[in-house]
Amino acid sequence: MSHPLWQKSGVQIDTRIMHFLAANDVVLDRAFFLHDIVASKAHVEGLFRIGIITTKEATALKNELDKLAEDFKTGAFVLDERYEDGHSAIEARLSERLGETGRRVHTGRSRNDQVLVAIRLWLKEKMTVLRTHCHTIATVCLRRAAEEALPLPGYTHLQRAVVSSTSMWFAGFAEAFIDNSFRTRSSTELMDANPLGTAAGYGVNLPLERAYTTSALGFARMQISPVYAQLSRGKYEMMALETLGAAMLDLRRLAWDLSLFTTGEFNFVKLPARYTTGSSIMPNKRNPDVVELLRASYATVASARNEIEQLLSLPSGYQRDVQLTKSALLRGIAQGLKALELLPDLLATLEWNEAAMRAAIEPAMYATDIAVEQAKEGLPFRDAYRAAAQSTSCTDQKRTPEESLAARTSPGAGNALQLDELAARLAISQGC
Repeated sequence: MSHPLWQKSGVQIDTRIMHFLAANDVVLDRAFFLHDIVASKAHVEGLFRIGIITTKEATALKNELDKLAEDFKTGAFVLDERYEDGHSAIEARLSERLGETGRRVHTGRSRNDQVLVAIRLWLKEKMTVLRTHCHTIATVCLRRAAEEALPLPGYTHLQRAVVSSTSMWFAGFAEAFIDNSFRTRSSTELMDANPLGTAAGYGVNLPLERAYTTSALGFARMQISPVYAQLSRGKYEMMALETLGAAMLDLRRLAWDLSLFTTGEFNFVKLPARYTTGSSIMPNKRNPDVVELLRASYATVASARNEIEQLLSLPSGYQRDVQLTKSALLRGIAQGLKALELLPDLLATLEWNEAAMRAAIEPAMYATDIAVEQAKEGLPFRDAYRAAAQSTSCTDQKRTPEESLAARTSPGAGNALQLDELAARLAISQGC
């Protein structure tokens, strides 16, 4: 490892302690490195605008930062254990290439606001990916809801309850992911604040061009208080994981449905072969492993959020503890987005077994329809409820699932799905 930026003369470095302090931080910083470089360019321009560096120095620094970004992308520069972290690597590279000019880059900033702005830019990028996934999932669900309305048993308490349909099933998850899209949008708006220029959490004695860097980096506003900039470390990471977690909760419930529906006992759904695996010992088995791991992925996101929350039992101001939030953040976001990315194709290509679903709709499932019909004729509903429960008429009458669904005209029900309204909400959630 190169000499730490903070090393003082006469202080001996203990290798074991340095490895404990740095841990795998430099490896984790690879995820944020290009964002760190982008923010460094904005900082350099800001220093030029207030006369701290010359035009020549600013140009040289920005050109060298561009070269570093390109070298990182191609693999010519590797962010590894030679450096304490990504921030130190940037300064080391600039100092190596530009000498005294390179050593001027850290004027007016701290690694504290450097990591804050790099992670904030990364979070905005990942929230955009999340919103895209939510939009795609909802779009697929709306399309399939419009294309086919096959009878499907509706369950409460995992017991057959009333007649439902594949359209209602898809519409339900469409609206869930529309909400998730809205939530992602609102969370991103809260995170969209620039911490660059807050330094170590108390500002600096320079008239930094924070309004300029806010605009240059594409932030909606400036995070004004340096103290709050430090307080938000971890808080915004938790917000991102909570937002992702909301979508993962819906994914978990959807995956649970598919886990049940693909069993021999239900036999409602057939998955594409690529979403299943075989048994190592039982030749007859095809296992829905992908669906099961989709269901399990929520745990990774939730545990990452909880890990960060436990780390934030801290006073105000920067504490080194928050370094450990990076690993949890990267792990949780990566697993959640990877899972959601698989869902649209799975939903688009799963096949319903209409015969099995029809066979599972038993006459007793029309009892609620009968009770409501009698109430509509003037019988108090509780009396109609008891009559339907005690009478055998609900099993004697010849009804079809299609008739039951056609009579269900309450908004959102089988004959009033309002898919156009859901599609309009989805467009709004995307800012259209």
